[in-house]
Amino acid sequence: MKKHKYWKKIEEDWAGFSAEIVFNSKHFDNANTTIFLGSEFDDQGEEIETVPNDNKLNDFESTYIKFINNLDPIIDEIMTKTFERYLLLYAHYYENEEKSGEKPLNIDSKEKHFEKIKNLVYIRILDNENIQIPIRYELDTEHGIEIRLENNKVIAIGGIAET
Repeated sequence: MKKHKYWKKIEEDWAGFSAEIVFNSKHFDNANTTIFLGSEFDDQGEEIETVPNDNKLNDFESTYIKFINNLDPIIDEIMTKTFERYLLLYAHYYENEEKSGEKPLNIDSKEKHFEKIKNLVYIRILDNENIQIPIRYELDTEHGIEIRLENNKVIAIGGIAET
């Protein structure tokens, strides 16, 4: 365990080191989402067992504060990009009764699609102003959806653990 002025108590957790403070947002269904600090694994695929040092924790703090302060435009970009991904990968199935065997979902806007990606797994703050956001995706429960931000811009979207 380690203490930090912003993150408070930092402890080893099920997916790395988590902060005492948690993420809450009107945009998502989850209250008190865990924030992980740093990568879970090193370059060799081994679990990291050392708490991030104070310099890294301060960098993570800066990244997170910028994220929180710009959350509305970030969410808008996430909505747009994940809806584009839905149209590319999933709409042909979910909007076609012959393929899905179900009535079409009629997901025809980024707002309707966002309703399917509101269940956060956690938030992970990484080096170089990167943030990883894995989400339980109602339309693909096997893979989920994960968003990777850099400098508060979406740089990748994939299944969980793919960004």
